[in-house]
Amino acid sequence: MSLYKNSSFMVLLVLLFMYARVSSVSATDSADNMKQSPSLSPAAAAVVVVDPPVSQPGVDPLFSLNLLSSFPEDLEISDYCSDLLHIFGQRYVTYVNCSIPAARPVKVCMNCFSSYGSLQDIYLNISLDQMGPGNVTCRDSLLRSDRLMLVYLLYSNLENIWSISNCGNCITKGFQSLTNDTLYFMSTLNQTLTCFKKYQQGNFTELCKDCKNTYKGLNELYSRMETNLTMCIDIEDAMNMTRRLWSKSFNCSFPREETVPVIAVSSFMLFLPIIFYLSSFLHSEQKKRKLIHPKRAKSYSSLMNIQDKLS
Repeated sequence: MSLYKNSSFMVLLVLLFMYARVSSVSATDSADNMKQSPSLSPAAAAVVVVDPPVSQPGVDPLFSLNLLSSFPEDLEISDYCSDLLHIFGQRYVTYVNCSIPAARPVKVCMNCFSSYGSLQDIYLNISLDQMGPGNVTCRDSLLRSDRLMLVYLLYSNLENIWSISNCGNCITKGFQSLTNDTLYFMSTLNQTLTCFKKYQQGNFTELCKDCKNTYKGLNELYSRMETNLTMCIDIEDAMNMTRRLWSKSFNCSFPREETVPVIAVSSFMLFLPIIFYLSSFLHSEQKKRKLIHPKRAKSYSSLMNIQDKLS
């Protein structure tokens, strides 16, 4: 460091002397003289040529990063809230890792209800303003401290997916297990798919004949669940895939029992105008007869009176 200071001082004296003696000497000449001086190292010469302003000292990039941890304690989140945030992140990742493989075929409700329940529990601990150790709450610091509200936004996206999937219809309260209706549907579905697999490599005619009753029962069960609002997206997607197998892959079909009542009602509606006009015509003819009969009787009595008078 002392060598650097002495070298800088000597260079300054040389520059002042040359400026006083020869005014036409440029600054580049002095820089070349400094580079040729054996007492100056290349690093020192570079510092002299490109000398930073005194008013703008160099800033250590690590110093600016360290400022992030130098806020007052009243602006920092507590250790309790930091732990909750860490747990929320872990459970969020667990649920997302479960949901993505369950996207096709859709099994997001049946496979991931446990991880979603754990995520909901930790979010409720954050959002319900419950007191933690030292009477500390984390709702404001983790959910409302900034405009982005990242924790709330992340959870809301997953909650919206769970809601539009109607997963609550297939899961018991408390996220303990699947409902009985869901388990029964999956059992019937497995029986149908097992029947399909049995004849899949053979003649589809036999498949359509032998699997007809099982497939029909599955359709009836699905219709009841659809009416009672007890199905979720997993059941809906599974039924759609089964119907595509039955109709498109195996080219099977079966007549619906409600066809006969529909035909009967349609036929009645077609003949209803004919019946209406026919009944109207008969009714009008009866009225005409009732109106004409008294007139004829009256004319006949008057004619008899005339004849009596003439006689």
